[in-house]
This record gives sequence, structure tokens and C-alpha cells, in this order.
Amino acid sequence: MAATAAGTLLAAAVATGAAQAAPSPTAPRYQPAMVAALARSLGVSEDAAVARLDQQAAQQSELADLSRSGTATDGAYFTADGKLTVNVSSAAAAARAREHGLAARVPQHGERALDRIKATLDAQALRAAPDGVASWSVDLPSDTVTVHVTPGRTSAAAKSFLKTAAAQGSAVRVVNDGQRLSPQTTVYPGSSMSWTNSQGSWVCSVGYGAHDSSGRQYLVSAGHCVADLTDLYYNNAHFAKGVHSRYALGRRSVDMGVAQVDSDDSVATQVGTWGNGANIAVKGSKRAPSGSSLCKSGQTTGWTCGAVKSYNVSVTYVDEHGGPDTVVTGLASSSVCTEGGDSGGAYISGNQAQGMTSGGPTGQQCSGTNSSGSSYFQPLDDALSYYGLTLNTN
Repeated sequence: MAATAAGTLLAAAVATGAAQAAPSPTAPRYQPAMVAALARSLGVSEDAAVARLDQQAAQQSELADLSRSGTATDGAYFTADGKLTVNVSSAAAAARAREHGLAARVPQHGERALDRIKATLDAQALRAAPDGVASWSVDLPSDTVTVHVTPGRTSAAAKSFLKTAAAQGSAVRVVNDGQRLSPQTTVYPGSSMSWTNSQGSWVCSVGYGAHDSSGRQYLVSAGHCVADLTDLYYNNAHFAKGVHSRYALGRRSVDMGVAQVDSDDSVATQVGTWGNGANIAVKGSKRAPSGSSLCKSGQTTGWTCGAVKSYNVSVTYVDEHGGPDTVVTGLASSSVCTEGGDSGGAYISGNQAQGMTSGGPTGQQCSGTNSSGSSYFQPLDDALSYYGLTLNTN
């Protein structure tokens, strides 16, 4: 499997650009580049963008306090007006959530029940990739598993999948607005991270750096970027070798993979912003709730911003080179615009690394940081946990 991805974190041994200055006592709470891009994406002032980030951070802290106090929750999400809403099991628990300044509801289904239903649909898709079913995911705001169907492309496997979905009753919502999806790959000679196989030359971008308990350094990337387990090059210089990928063309896959970084190279702990100000320091990988603001760095579309939509998303990727379709599970969706070549690009919310670009609508066009669109990314925390790695932070 060959693929192309876009750059986000540069290999420190070969990348150019000045090192980020040490923060001063009066350093702003958020990187100016992040604030400026988010403001453009939302169509608001930079002061309003900072207020939004502050509001989200404060509510997430209250949610953590609520959980520590012993109140069980069943999923949480930000509404369009920026309010963090928590699923709870009783009116008493809802009252405790409101005491923490959070909105609360007792859902009909809840995240855990929806996860079980989605697992049933994943098992159905394992039997045959449902071409015509673009994606399916747990959608907390609507309290459903939402299935996006591409009009006019319903295959026999898709009909069987939809029959299984219908059997779940009101817990599943089918929407006829799906788009043909593909891993965001492109043949692009000589870019950030390249390799060669029997099919030709391919390009991805350097993703997040991490290390194991022995200190060995790894590149964490979209799985389809390292599926061939080949030698990887940056500006024609060898810097890493793919060692594991969970992506397999034509089979049920997870789009995560790792490459071992050469001992004399390293991966920077900053995300490049493609001329939109200073690079963004990576401070951790705490998962942002649905509705959180985030931005992405990638070689094709540069620095684009939007918000997290859903987690636990499954998609059907159509191979653009005539190969078999592939069902990918475990993704997150977002309103960040990406194009072919952005695969592997880094998603970041504030200073918290979120994941790597996996794919998006075929033929989607983006222009500027405020362009609207959609994309899917592999959550970084899941990849770190699976491979037993620790993120390198700034």
C-alpha cells in the first residue's frame, strides 16, 4: 500500500527554521498563530477566539472535577454556543453537573450504549466493505449512531449494512449526504517524507515524535503512510524506517502506524503553521471533547482550522487506484478542511496534540485557514496507547 501525507512536525535534524524562544513571564496563554487562525475560521475577533479557548478549558476542568467527585458520566460534548453538555444517569447527577457550571441531560441511549451499537455495525462491515455507506459514528449531540449514505452508490453490501442499522431502531440515524471518501494520498515527488516501492515514489509528512520505555524514538503517523514498512526520507536524507502499521488495503483496518527514527535524527516538538506565525509547541495529548476547536498542519492545504465532530467513527475508503475498498475504524471526524496529500498531518487543539490526518472527501477543495470542509483523523492518544509510547513534548 502506498500513500501520501502532508507535513506537520518537522524532523529536527533536517528541518529549517529558527528554534522557538523560551517563553517569557508575560507569554500569552495560547500561541498567536493558533489564535489568529482560529479567529479567521470562526469569523470572530482574536479576543473572542481567546475567550472561546478559555471557556472550553475551564469547562473541561470542571468536568474533570465532577468525575473525581464520583459522579459517573456517559459522554460529553460542546454545543454550538460553547456550552459543555454532560450525559448523566439521573436528575440528581444532572444537578451536580449544573453545580459545576455544566449543562447536563439524561439521554435515551448515551455513549456506552451507542458504542455497543456501532460495534455491531463494524462487525457487519467486516463481512464486506459497504460501498455507498461513507461513514458511521457515535454522534453524542443527537444521541444516535449516525450513518452517512452516498446517494446513488448503494451496493449489495451497503443494503445489508443498512438493514442491520435499521434493526437498531431510533438509536441509528441514516443521512443521505455521504461523500465518496479516500485516504488522502497523492504521488508527489520529493516532499517532506518520501519512500519508493514497486508502484513508484510516494510522499507523506513527518508526524508526531514519541519514545518507548527504553528511549527508542518513533514517528507516529497515519497507518497508510507507513504500511509498506519501507525506508523513509526527508529532503533525500534517510531519517526513519516503518516498523508497524494497522492499515491493510481491502481489509478492515485502523489507520495508525509507527516508524523508528534514526539515532542521529529527531522529530521536533512543535507543529509548523505554514507562515501563519510561530510554530505551536506540543505540551501533551489530552483528548479534546466533541465541539472543541482545533487546527491542522499539512503540506497541501497548510494551516486550516475547525472543530472536532465525533469520535469512534468508521469509514469506507475507496481506493483511487482501482484497488479494493477498505473499512477503517477508530477515527475521529472534524470540520477541518483537507485535501489529497495532507495524510499524516498533525491536528492540535491549544497545545494538546490530537491526531494525524487520515482521509476526507475525494476532490474536496480548500482555500485559506477559514475554508469549510470535513476530514477524518486518527486520534493520537489511541495510537500512543496501542504502541506503548510516550509523546515527546515541548
